[in-house]
Parts: sequence; C-alpha cells; structure tokens
Amino acid sequence: MNYDVIIVGGGASGLVAAITSARRGQSVLVIEHKEKVAKKILATGNGKCNYSNTYFDEEVYRSDQPSFVYPVLEQFGVADTIAFFEELGVYPKDRNGYLYPNSGQAASILDVLRMEVERLHVTVLCEEHVETVNKKKKTFEVKTNKTVYLGKAVILCTGGKASENLGSDGSGYQLAKAFGHRCIPVVPALTALRSPKKFFKAVSGVRTDVKITLLVDRKKVATQEGELQLTDYGVSGIPTFQISRYATRALYEKKMVDVVIDFLPNLSFNESVDLIQRRIKSNKNKTVEQFFVGLLNNKLSSQLIKEAGVSADRQVGSLGKQDIKQLLDTIKSFTAPINDSNAFSQSQVCAGGIDTRDISPDTMESKLMPGLFFAGELVDVDGTCGGYNLQWAWSSGFVAGSHCNRA
Repeated sequence: MNYDVIIVGGGASGLVAAITSARRGQSVLVIEHKEKVAKKILATGNGKCNYSNTYFDEEVYRSDQPSFVYPVLEQFGVADTIAFFEELGVYPKDRNGYLYPNSGQAASILDVLRMEVERLHVTVLCEEHVETVNKKKKTFEVKTNKTVYLGKAVILCTGGKASENLGSDGSGYQLAKAFGHRCIPVVPALTALRSPKKFFKAVSGVRTDVKITLLVDRKKVATQEGELQLTDYGVSGIPTFQISRYATRALYEKKMVDVVIDFLPNLSFNESVDLIQRRIKSNKNKTVEQFFVGLLNNKLSSQLIKEAGVSADRQVGSLGKQDIKQLLDTIKSFTAPINDSNAFSQSQVCAGGIDTRDISPDTMESKLMPGLFFAGELVDVDGTCGGYNLQWAWSSGFVAGSHCNRA
C-alpha cells in the first residue's frame, strides 16, 4: 500500500502523469472512481478525439492568471504531444491544424495510454472513491471508501464538474481546499446559452453562419464567427461555446448578459443596404417573405421579419428607407437576453477551479503543501474548442509527473 506517487483521477491528465512518473522509475498508483479510466476521452471530437491543435495564440486558453499556461506548455507542447502519441502508436491526421488519430477513433488514444500504463506496471484501481488526503510528516495518507494508501507525492487529476457521468464530479476541489487552496468560482464552459426570448422556439433547428457578440452590462466582451445552432431554448454551436465561459461567469456574478447576432456576417451594414436595394430592383413585386428566399433560411427570415415589425405580405417595392433599416437592424444586430446556460452535465468543460496563484507553473506543485501536485481541468485553466483542453491535460500531466519524483 506504499507508493512513490498516488494519482487521484484516471482521466487524460492522470494517465499521462502516471506514464511520465513511471518512466522515471517511480511506483505509481492511479485511483479512479468510475468503472473505467478516461471515459471522457471517448466522447471528445464526436468520438474521433481532437487531441491537440497546431495553431496557438493567447486567446485559446482562459484563466484568471492566463500567463500561468505558458511555462507548462513550454515543457510539453504540441510537438511533444505528437511525438509522445506517435511513440505509443498513434499516427496523427492534421485537419487544418486540428489533430486526430489517423484511425478516426477516440478509442485509439485511450487504448495506447492503457497499454503503456500496463507495460509500466502502474497500479490502476477503479470504482474506488477518494474521500480525504492528509499528510503526516513526509507521507500522504489517501483514504478511499475501501482503505488507506500511503504515498510520497500526490497528484490531483480529478477533473472539474463538467460531464459528471464521465467522471468529473467536483470532488477534487474539496481535496485541494483541505490544504488551504483557494478556488476560483466554477461555472460551465464550452456550453449552450439559454434565453427567455420566445423567438428561439420558432426557429429551433436552424443552423446558419453568423457573427455572435457577447455583451455584459451592455459592454462588448467577446465576438466569434461560425455556424450557430438555434435551439428552442437559445443558442448553441461552436461560436456560442467559445464565448460561453464569459457569459456563465457574468451570470454567476449577477450581471446583465445579452448576445447580439449578425445573420449576414460577411457584409457590412452599408454593403447589406446595397444588396437589399439591388434585390428590390429586380424583385419589386415579391412580398417581403418571398424576397428573402435564397438569402436567409426561410424559417429564420420569417421570424426576423416579425421581429422587425414589417408586414410579411407587403410588396418589397413599397419599402422605404426606414423599413429597410428596420429589417437590417434586426438581421445584423438581433439582440437577445441570456439568463442561463446548460448545466455542467451538458457542458464540455468548466471554467474556474483551483487558483493558479497557489501552484508553481514550472512544476505544477502546490505552493502551500510540498509533494502535492495538480493537473488537468481541476486547475483554473480552460481552453477553447479545438483540442486545447486535451493539450492542457497532456501538458500539465507531463509536468506534474516529471517533477513529483523530487517531492
């Protein structure tokens, strides 16, 4: 029951931490409370596992201390990830920077990690829940619902609160707080946003390219472009996911949140006016509803016309400048209040977590408790869509696993 390293959580970061530590000659125990390790990996990239991305800029990671990420990624970046998985047998498929296993199966990533864990004789215990972690002198006591394990170092890789059915139940926050660690408020991220506006029930199911802007207390906070999914409760799709962490944080802080949607994102307002006027010249006898066929989705245009307060049966040849402005104001700046998001269970990740000011970015070791390390989503770091959250898991897991033998 004595180990050099005890890893709490057998997810992506936990398995890489285990492999890294075991390769350095450490005896390693992984404790996972689900029936299998790393179930969440199988759900990523629509079952194909977008495990990293060759594109990087300062916007892809978010945190209260965003600079914390860089020393970690410098030790184990994208090139290291590609080499790590190639060594394990995964040949990368590059789709415009998005990296997938060439097999097209997320299971390939999980399988090679499991095989390496077995090769290195890492002890993996599933269906065992860690209740407390304490330190007496130089030894950690990890108490589970079954027994107590002793270790020289502990790495907390429990995940956050997103997708609890896949293993992330938020229990790691309490384990860290027991050692005095602060926690940035945890909110859903990479998730859909909900609106009380009835408009959305009428356009549910529509997918369309847009520019979506998030306003918090009427101030612009974030903008994204891409395919929006309109649902009966609000907005979803990748552009929504990318801005969602700012919306959920603002809602947590009881601030006013709105989204402004541009349904003609490739045209400026003046260009849109010119387009409408040209179309009117050749379609004067069409009704307003008929006029938008071929320009916007029929279901969507019908509701936008209602929102603009223009009669759908009116001939477009009779529209004045004010009528055109009303239509384009609605189409180019459709505004809806946001009053909620999807729950943690329907979110890909969460924002917030253990305050990085209490963790060394060079080692992922606690500044408050020597020998205690962190990795993965438990920490206050979250990435945008595109493999960045898994890259953070690999990188932080590697750094923690590399340095825990010095504890």
